[in-house]
Amino acid sequence: MFDKILIANRGEIALRVIRACREMGIKSVAVHSTADADAMHVRMADESVCIGPPPSPESYLSIPAIISACEITGAQAIHPGYGFLSENAGFVQIVEDHELTFIGPTAEHIRTMGDKITAKETMKQLGVPVVPGSDGGVPDVEAAKAIGREFGYPVIVKATAGGGGRGMKLATSEEEMETAFRTARSEAKAAFGNDEVYIEKYLGKPRHIEIQVFGDGKGNAVHLGERDCSLQRRHQKVFEEAPGPAIDAETRAKIGKICADAVARINYIGAGTIEFLYEDGEFYFIEMNTRLQVEHPVTEAIFGVDLVREQIRVAAGLPMSFSQEELEVHGHSIEIRINAEKLPNFSPSPGKVTQYHAPGGLGVRMDSALYAGYSIPPYYDSLIGKLVVYGRDRPEALARLDRALGELIVDGINTTVPLFNALLAEPDILTGDYNIHWLERWLETNLG
Repeated sequence: MFDKILIANRGEIALRVIRACREMGIKSVAVHSTADADAMHVRMADESVCIGPPPSPESYLSIPAIISACEITGAQAIHPGYGFLSENAGFVQIVEDHELTFIGPTAEHIRTMGDKITAKETMKQLGVPVVPGSDGGVPDVEAAKAIGREFGYPVIVKATAGGGGRGMKLATSEEEMETAFRTARSEAKAAFGNDEVYIEKYLGKPRHIEIQVFGDGKGNAVHLGERDCSLQRRHQKVFEEAPGPAIDAETRAKIGKICADAVARINYIGAGTIEFLYEDGEFYFIEMNTRLQVEHPVTEAIFGVDLVREQIRVAAGLPMSFSQEELEVHGHSIEIRINAEKLPNFSPSPGKVTQYHAPGGLGVRMDSALYAGYSIPPYYDSLIGKLVVYGRDRPEALARLDRALGELIVDGINTTVPLFNALLAEPDILTGDYNIHWLERWLETNLG
């Protein structure tokens, strides 16, 4: 087992890893920019190293600075959290070249799943159902129009190297295809330095369902059920729950086995998430995230496992501490992502937190790096906390979420808490009757 782990991240996910390390008797090293000198993850870690000025490319994305911090502190392994360098295959290779351990999958797996076309083809070969669409990149508008005619409109044009909704455009007719195609390529080039796009059939009212998988890198893998992440704004998740309201035990077991078998066949190591669109009882693969997800706590809640601890164990060469037969769903869990943003435009709202009180009590978990007097810097993602609740069933989890929101105090800045207070009054949310378009349409009507 490792003696010391460096966390190449910040905020609540850095705290999450530090806590797991402490429970395992492992020393932790925090890295930070000058803007984060007073951040909670810096205070909580056993050691800390300043790796640069506020801009991410000069600090949290600076590979030389992070490798140097390992050498200075004697850390043997790096946990990337999510975001930043967590899915950077080049970074993984450099980590290994310096005889350090990357707590996550191999560079090859990250590279394969990071390219949407390669990922889709790989999953198709592994028996995972995929969305109908082009076989690889689409070279020009005429080819795009031909594909639209083949599969029927609407279709969606997507960046091969895309993510977060960038480089993604809808075409509902052949007349719209030219604009959609050129705009998607332009956005993809600007955002990712790669203008290759592919085309998929657009599904009308799907849910976003993701399957949590975990492998030991030696041909053994399990699934830990699904999460429903359908409530999204601009392709960014805001509300996640497990198990999914629309998935029964038989469906869960079937798609879970398909996913676990797939990652076992490629000797995948660590945590991963296979994401699908789900409509009319059918699953359609969209991408695989080769890292820990923001919403991993809801899975931990219903299965009673610590995914970060498990990541560290398998990275150190130990076997998984659970088998598929031991993984049973118990109860229901919901997570909401609370951002420092001002409604109704969701504009960033950095600033000083004058008062902070985290909710507590039975079945309530608050993952946050806030404290009274902390100044949220303007340089990074606006996520300031994840409120996670657990109940014996979905109604109890919803009741706990309502109660916990009433206890939460964050003064001095604007947050998205009022959004969730409003959503909990909506019948569709209470019954679980929603899809990936529901929140956008609700926002147009209620906050537009």
